Amino acid sequence: MLSTFCLVMIASLLACATTTTGIFIISKYKKIGLKYVNYFMFFAAGVLISVSFIHIVPKSFEMSKAAPIALLAGFLLLYLIDELIRGHTGAASKRSLGIIATLGIGLHSFIDGIIYSVTFSVNILTGVVAAIGMVLHEFPEGIITFLLLIKGGFKKIKSTWYAFLAAAISTPLGALISYPFISTLKGPILGFMLALSAGVLIYVGASRLLPEAEKEHKKYSLLALAAGILIAILIILSKA
Repeated sequence: MLSTFCLVMIASLLACATTTTGIFIISKYKKIGLKYVNYFMFFAAGVLISVSFIHIVPKSFEMSKAAPIALLAGFLLLYLIDELIRGHTGAASKRSLGIIATLGIGLHSFIDGIIYSVTFSVNILTGVVAAIGMVLHEFPEGIITFLLLIKGGFKKIKSTWYAFLAAAISTPLGALISYPFISTLKGPILGFMLALSAGVLIYVGASRLLPEAEKEHKKYSLLALAAGILIAILIILSKA
């Protein structure tokens, strides 16, 4: 049976590969990438929100009395990072906007790697259900990062490489760096970290993916959202 570390690295490398696929498709086949990215965002949002509320939040509350505080802290942490990025890009040049926004996405992707370490350290089910939504949301993130760099005035080749470094490789790097520490945590502390992760996942799904996807509300968008919710519920029930 695979060790927890192997599972963490497989999930994070799969996320890296998904992001890279998004970057490749948008750089080579822009129309195809933009056509389907909306569905990926709705589906990933459905999975992330459902998994967080149905499984991860209750599990963290069982493990730690401080979990509600951590849940709020995780949500606010991502909110503040987003606000910081927007504040710096408001009056910035196009080139600065691309750089700062990409750095923000890189930080978010690094945090994704930490979340893999936390969720798989709790148990395999928690890691798997969290990973499904997280991996899928990496596809639109790769596309968005590339487009921000292009919009910032960077050439296609540089945009591809910078997007890969910021949005793709940063996830397994975050998992690799965090796992030795996370794997030593037990009981209430691990529950606290799990609730912190849930707050981040809820923010990503509800405050980033859904609003962005709704800007271009396509015909089957709600079906993609419903499919994400259904898949999350079925996986959780099958392991219950």
